[in-house]
Amino acid sequence: MDTSSRSGVEDHEGHEGLDSAPSPAVEGQAASPPAAAARPGWRRFAMDTRPLRRPAYRRLWSSTIVTSVGSQLTAVAVPKQIYDITGSSAWVGYASLAGLVPMVLFALWGGAVADTVDRRKLLLVTNAGIAVTSVLFWVQAAAGTDSVLVLMVLLAVQQAFFGLNSPARTASIARLVPADELPAANALGSTVMQTGLVAGPLLAGALIPLVGLPELYLIDALALTVTVWAVWRLPALPPLADGGAPRRAGLREVVDGFRYIGMQQVLLLSFLADIIAMVFGMPRALFPQMAEETFGAYGSEFALGLLFAAIPVGAVIGGLFSGTFSRARRHGWMVIGSVVGWGLAVMGFGLTGNLWVAVACLAAGGVADMVSMVFRGAILLSAATDEMRGRMQGVFTVVVAGGPRLADVLHGTAASAAGTRWAVAGGGALVVLLTLALAVLMPSLRRYRV
Repeated sequence: MDTSSRSGVEDHEGHEGLDSAPSPAVEGQAASPPAAAARPGWRRFAMDTRPLRRPAYRRLWSSTIVTSVGSQLTAVAVPKQIYDITGSSAWVGYASLAGLVPMVLFALWGGAVADTVDRRKLLLVTNAGIAVTSVLFWVQAAAGTDSVLVLMVLLAVQQAFFGLNSPARTASIARLVPADELPAANALGSTVMQTGLVAGPLLAGALIPLVGLPELYLIDALALTVTVWAVWRLPALPPLADGGAPRRAGLREVVDGFRYIGMQQVLLLSFLADIIAMVFGMPRALFPQMAEETFGAYGSEFALGLLFAAIPVGAVIGGLFSGTFSRARRHGWMVIGSVVGWGLAVMGFGLTGNLWVAVACLAAGGVADMVSMVFRGAILLSAATDEMRGRMQGVFTVVVAGGPRLADVLHGTAASAAGTRWAVAGGGALVVLLTLALAVLMPSLRRYRV
């Protein structure tokens, strides 16, 4: 997510509805073939792998195959260890908050840092920091420390490193692939991450009885060495030439990032579309109750597992067939259509009492969410200039992390008042109505294309 030859993609606000000038090819690599040159036969529907022909992007992407699973081992091990120590789900929730706050703060600051330093060096430092904290997780577990405070401190430190890492990692993609391959690159990365969300917890559940909980942390730390090695082999990614002006990463620069979002309407609308989809349409907080009350006849534990797995499985399916949409040029319409599709899928889930129909609706929502992620990410990388991409990704990280947590509160409150089915279906309907209103009232999003 070459270097000196690319000055960033110009702002599209001044020429909505028109094709932008073609982006220059990544330095030292051949330009990508025209998007209209579709692959023959069934391959046109399969995952678009053009970005993997770029050695630098291929290294960055390959590292996520291992770490997306490894990170989920730690994500399972920490709450499991806290619950084993305390016997309280409340403490598990407090630990989640302990990780969220530093992640949000350091993601905002990390976006500003990513716009002022060599992003490759920042990725090396932060990935090494994440790996060290995973080792410390292993040490405390192997030593039998049994301290919730130690776990929460380590989690806060690790999430702070993640907050610094994520904006730089994603912003770097636009320096490694041409603009017309950004949707395909986002689809490749999102597919791997969603696969990790499915495979990681399953692997953790299988490994704990075999090797023990402490070793999950160690496996994650070893996986992170693959990431450090892959980042080491990336080209330098310093800030693009800016006339030699000094670059800082303080509070003023963070505020400048928010001001930039306000001035670039298409960026603001892409964030609003995601907030609408996640805050009003993410019903995961109600899965346990619905598994008991709505789908209890199928077995509550069985139903709960299917409900949690359905959305990421759908996202993986969407990624595997990303060739069907990754060459689309009307990125704004793709965001609008996919968010509306997500809302309709959530409505269907809320209104059905059949578990298999519910799973199918959630899986369809996962496909829609994948399409939305791909094109919102492409808009952020193509519509923002390079000196602002880190800060845009920092805000994006906060939105992605915060939206579902707000949804948990909203859906829990609505379900108490109206019942789970109507809370979920009503949220899906709001997603559809608000997104269509956004498209009608703010034409810059629907007109955005590359």
